[in-house]
Amino acid sequence: FLKYFIMNINIYGSTGVIGKKTLKLISKYFPNIKINLLVANKNYKTLINQIKHFKPRYVYLSDPSKIKFIKEIVKYYKIKILYTDELNYYLKNSKSDLSILAISGYKSLNFLDQIIKNTDNLGILSKEAIVSAGHLFKKNNYFKKTNIFPLDSEHFSIFDQINKLDYQKNIMNIIITASGGPFYKKKFSTLKNIKFNQAIKHPKWKMGYKNSIDSATLVNKCLEVVEAHYLFDIPYSKIDIKIHPEALVHSIINYKNFVSNLIMFKNDMSIPIFNFLLKSNDVDKKNNLIYNNEYQKYSFSNLEFLEVKNNIFPIYKLFNNIDKNNPSNIIKFNVGNEYAVNLFKKNLIKYTDIYKIINKVVSLNLYYPLKTIKDILKYHEDLEQVINKKINLF
Repeated sequence: FLKYFIMNINIYGSTGVIGKKTLKLISKYFPNIKINLLVANKNYKTLINQIKHFKPRYVYLSDPSKIKFIKEIVKYYKIKILYTDELNYYLKNSKSDLSILAISGYKSLNFLDQIIKNTDNLGILSKEAIVSAGHLFKKNNYFKKTNIFPLDSEHFSIFDQINKLDYQKNIMNIIITASGGPFYKKKFSTLKNIKFNQAIKHPKWKMGYKNSIDSATLVNKCLEVVEAHYLFDIPYSKIDIKIHPEALVHSIINYKNFVSNLIMFKNDMSIPIFNFLLKSNDVDKKNNLIYNNEYQKYSFSNLEFLEVKNNIFPIYKLFNNIDKNNPSNIIKFNVGNEYAVNLFKKNLIKYTDIYKIINKVVSLNLYYPLKTIKDILKYHEDLEQVINKKINLF
């Protein structure tokens, strides 16, 4: 009999795709991980099911109008509801072994400082948090305060390799792959009448609508370049993108000795999450658990790696032309995209207008120092107000 240590986990975004996959993996493979805190936005029905099944100690629902739906069930299971002030207090005055940050949108920044201080191991998949505040990660000593594990498939694949070598000296460049989404063979100019339901039909990944559309436009890959720059301290000049429709190779590391590593795994976000849970507590050695090979069942014959063409993905050209050393430009690019995708979802603009709106937002003359998380949150709010007033949609 091998004794194992009980560990607790906080999951921010428990009702989303990543939260659900994390809970499923914990239930199946990690009996020593206990659910401490579940944070959700407004999906109270899924949260209720998670409360019944996992019985966390705390829950937080950011939509106050939905809290009434979980009050009775919480009483029955003797679980405490945390409100915003209480959540901040709790994070400041407690410690968790593991945390998953999978809240989409820049508002996840509201809790980032406290989460970093609260947890020993952070699996992060909040793209907007890294893109908007990545320039502060080193300044605020985030990498020293906690172990940060990137959970985006591309960054997980890079992270898994660079920990094993002195990558700053040995790496020539890194290629991040993109599936290309559903339209990678079609010229952007021909997509004017593409509907929302067409744009979210990703050929390989099961994702939320925002990530699916960002994959179609290649915005997600542009943001992943920024993430790689901040997470691994890699110059932008050493990061490239290739279209890889099979979505099996997630990154390619080219070394100065002319050898390349192609990091490949099945296109399933369960794999990065599983590895985060595994590496954070080494449960397999403590419990001698046996895993099946469900995540290694894939087949391939040909692997394609295609150049990104500007007439298919003009947003990539736009991204390459902005000054990325100025964090405000990256934030404008990201916020402009969020604004445009939301309008497209509401059928207020055409698919090809997403590019036009991002271009307009990036050109806005709105700058001020972004030295703290508060500065960044304020910049987002001001930028959204300016966009609503100045962007002419039609």
